[in-house]
Amino acid sequence: MSYSYKRIFDNEDLEYLMERHELAMERIGSICDKCETDDAYYPYFNQAALFLRSVDGILLSAIEGSFFKTSVNRRIQANKDLYIELRPRYYENSYLNPSFAVRKLGKEFGQLLSAIYAELRSCIIYAYSQNLEQVLIREELFLEIYYMFVEAKSEGGKAPNFESVKETFKSFAFDYLDIMLADSLGDSFANTESLPKAIVMEADLGDSDYLYDYGEYISDTELSMATFMATLSDDDIDRMAYTFTEGYRLGFIATGKDISIKKTVEIRYFLGFERVVRKAVQNFKDMGLDAIIHYSSPSFMLSRSVIKRGIESTSINRQFDSDHEYDKVFYFDHAFMERKLESYRDCLDKIKDMAAVYGGPACIESFGEKPFTPVKKNEKTSADAQAKKLFTQYSGRAGEILNRYVKGEERSFTIIAFPTPAIGERFEDIFRETININTLNYELYRDMQQIIIDTLDKADYVHVLGRNGNRTDIKVQLVDITNPDKETKFENCVADVNIPVGEVFTSPRLEGTNGILHVKEVFLNGIQFVDLTLEFKDGIIDNITCGNYEDEEECKKFIDTYLLFNHDTLPLGEFAIGTNTVAYKATKTYGLDSIMPILIAEKTGPHFAVGDTCYSHEEDVDTFNPNGKRIVAKENSFSAKRKTDPQAAYFNCHTDITIPYDELGSLCAITDKKEEIFILKDGRFVLEGLEKLNEPLDELSVD
Repeated sequence: MSYSYKRIFDNEDLEYLMERHELAMERIGSICDKCETDDAYYPYFNQAALFLRSVDGILLSAIEGSFFKTSVNRRIQANKDLYIELRPRYYENSYLNPSFAVRKLGKEFGQLLSAIYAELRSCIIYAYSQNLEQVLIREELFLEIYYMFVEAKSEGGKAPNFESVKETFKSFAFDYLDIMLADSLGDSFANTESLPKAIVMEADLGDSDYLYDYGEYISDTELSMATFMATLSDDDIDRMAYTFTEGYRLGFIATGKDISIKKTVEIRYFLGFERVVRKAVQNFKDMGLDAIIHYSSPSFMLSRSVIKRGIESTSINRQFDSDHEYDKVFYFDHAFMERKLESYRDCLDKIKDMAAVYGGPACIESFGEKPFTPVKKNEKTSADAQAKKLFTQYSGRAGEILNRYVKGEERSFTIIAFPTPAIGERFEDIFRETININTLNYELYRDMQQIIIDTLDKADYVHVLGRNGNRTDIKVQLVDITNPDKETKFENCVADVNIPVGEVFTSPRLEGTNGILHVKEVFLNGIQFVDLTLEFKDGIIDNITCGNYEDEEECKKFIDTYLLFNHDTLPLGEFAIGTNTVAYKATKTYGLDSIMPILIAEKTGPHFAVGDTCYSHEEDVDTFNPNGKRIVAKENSFSAKRKTDPQAAYFNCHTDITIPYDELGSLCAITDKKEEIFILKDGRFVLEGLEKLNEPLDELSVD
């Protein structure tokens, strides 16, 4: 296959970069033939050098345009060769694995050299996308460190000074921030041409071979997904794409934003969905929006994580990402943070015109992978409380900078989710049921949800109790309304930005919100939590525990990383009631409790989000329900600080936790006169007019 995409180089720049690259590869090649370090470090440098040499062949042929014309067998073999070290049985004896590296090289150098090798892995994606400079600077980093070890041996030592090597790694991160951020931000907000987009629009999607042109790891899941999508009718594809793109358009309308001032939309998707994405690109073009399609960051220096912000494929080894999540402790200090924030601001300023017309992301999420809990490893790098506070501070300040260029009050988004073949033998049945869930009659739900909202608008607070082993007992305080005829506390969600239909939600008042939220099992951001318990005091998490590990300290570290995102605590940003009992029935019928994505799971019972509110950075934008009432519950005592102390206003995270109907004892609205109005009892809706919501639940009981 030949693609029209070609990375643009200035001739002089290309010549200069190629000269440096040829010199670097000549030296790397010599390492493969004869390593001159101490014998203890030879296997590490040889392994990394062989990897870089493999990447080099793809990089040069991709720039020439010949790689994508080679036989599919060669491209398949390239994919296997590049990712073989991450296969679990090979990973155990790879320097990418900090446990192995520490065992062979000692704790200090084992952790550091493993971190450097993990960063070199980003060269795979940079090679496929013809980004010569990004590959080159990492090759030169590797050589600089290699020659430090060569020099140490020549002077009669075994290894150089550890702090000197660490400083070299830090200097690399510091010196090349501008280049790395310019590429990353350009890909996210400005570059409407890319290799992934060319693949979507130009490849023969009837044959799954095109998947090997991305450079991402390709498993049976991606191949089966693409093969299945090829069997769907054009009508099925059109229906899926229409629901997706129309939800994006309606999101602007629902929030009173002007989509006509936007010129671009960012599409994120799981590999294999290209037929839907191709149609979506065309639909968006009809709206006047050009699609941006880009890789998720392959670099740990650019916040690579389990949460993907671009195209996505199956992770060959999720433990690898977990093992290296804190590698940045080697270089991320206060000076580095300030340097990165300055570079972030400068890079955004250079693309400010494109950032201003960026409409926001449109995401096709996937689900079906088995739940994952990282294995505890003492050998991996760790971050102390001070480092985590610095990471959190950076995230908040970077979010504040981004919002100046990509304004929250002007952008929108949409998210839709579908299963992948990893879900099991009943994949096709589940997929078609998901299409049904995603395309339910929104008018029917709109009217039933309004009944719930009318009741909640009378409430002072809501009392939620669990059952069947669920220990939830929490009172959620609601904001006041002064004009019931024109104002409302809850938004009526009718399948625009969050597909499918099926929830009413609000930003609760923190003061007076007290109690315990508990779930026996929940799947959040690709991570499984067991026996998760959160205690709230005046709307803020006062204590939090889980049962993922026997050791309490390990549970705390797990929660800090994957739920609190290194914040000391988080407020309750959202309270909602899910009404999509059709989705709940499908969840139970197919046994999807542990893997249903939160996008759908949040519609299958009451849910609580910790972090920012649903209206983060959009508090001052008027939002109206379909009945014309203005939503007044758009901020809390944290986000109210946005104009005086922006860093204290936002947490840059929002994680939904759902109580399924079968764990719900009751949900009762309590008026200021202490009148109790039950909305749900024993997992059933009890308000008049909501009978249809119980039908899937009753059918499930009969089954």
